[in-house]
Amino acid sequence: MRATRTLRFALVGAVALTATSLMASAVAAPASAPAPAGGDHSATRKAMDAAVKDGVPGVAGQAKDKYGTWKGTSGVGNLRTKQPRSAHDRYRVGSVTKTFVATVLLQLEAEGELSLDDKVDEWLPGVVRGNGHDGRPITLRQLLNHTSGVFDYRDDSEFVRKYIVKDAFFRNRFDTVTLDRHVKYAMANRPYFEPGKSWRYSNTNYSLAAMVIEKATGSSYGDEVHRRIVEPLGLHATSVPGTDPRMPRPSSRAYAKLAESTTGPTYDVTELNPTLAGGGGDMISDAHDLNRFYAALLRGELLPKAQLAEMKTTVEAPGLPGVRYGLGLAERTLSCGVVVWGHHGGIVGSVSEAVTTADGRHSLAFNFNGDWSGDTDAVIEAEFCD
Repeated sequence: MRATRTLRFALVGAVALTATSLMASAVAAPASAPAPAGGDHSATRKAMDAAVKDGVPGVAGQAKDKYGTWKGTSGVGNLRTKQPRSAHDRYRVGSVTKTFVATVLLQLEAEGELSLDDKVDEWLPGVVRGNGHDGRPITLRQLLNHTSGVFDYRDDSEFVRKYIVKDAFFRNRFDTVTLDRHVKYAMANRPYFEPGKSWRYSNTNYSLAAMVIEKATGSSYGDEVHRRIVEPLGLHATSVPGTDPRMPRPSSRAYAKLAESTTGPTYDVTELNPTLAGGGGDMISDAHDLNRFYAALLRGELLPKAQLAEMKTTVEAPGLPGVRYGLGLAERTLSCGVVVWGHHGGIVGSVSEAVTTADGRHSLAFNFNGDWSGDTDAVIEAEFCD
């Protein structure tokens, strides 16, 4: 899922139209560290450098394979000070959050607390109602694989006017937007299609999934993610930040155009209330932790075989060539035939990727600290195919 065609899947401030260079000094910043003995990540390093030449302020990531861990950076983490990015940067992972939420819901199924065939209305009576929406026929499974037809609240005109355009973003970026408010924005619009009749990515699905987790456990979905995934795996850089707008250290600044043109001013959008992205995109992590998480997930460390098989049961994802979508987990077939599993993530000022082979032995996670240009597919292809 290329960044320039998937930013609409998350809270973003720009629709990427063409690539453009920010400033020559960003390109001149230190590039990736040398590859470990036996491993060659030179193509990945070149793809990161190319993203910076295309206009991304900076790139930071890590790859893990049989030869060890490779850490790569290109460009800058701060346009004002020209400080280079760090491979240890923490960043907002956007929709990568969905895999964590889906994992918790599948754990609850394994424990007998719920079934993915349960209807949304059984857990959230009357919540999905309005303008043709009806939670009674929609299953939890359809939330997780985006076949519910529920409207994406981030496409709602009021939400866009209040949080996406430049002046409104800076005026309202510290607002707390609750999960039920996400759903209300969605319910003001018609559903995309009848449940199960098609596929369309909708962040509202994961706001609802997070609400089901809270109903089933009596705890916040963030607490459940921490207790069930973050703590057991020792993911020290990973958090569900709640309403805290700050970024933990080490981290870089995040930048956006907050416009449909890539030629206008560049804005620092680092601080924001992550509830704007809610259960589908509010988490913070780093490349090391994301590689650890997806490797553990694919190896069966977090889910029993039955639930992992459910998660990996995919449907077609129209408009995304080479991609099929499971339960919070995307399957991608690369140009060389290699299949990787993971998720794309976009939130204003930040674009992330995390992918892993099915055996969990080769992983890659990285972040762009700008949301309007750069080709994430090229970095993935370089790591696994070149």
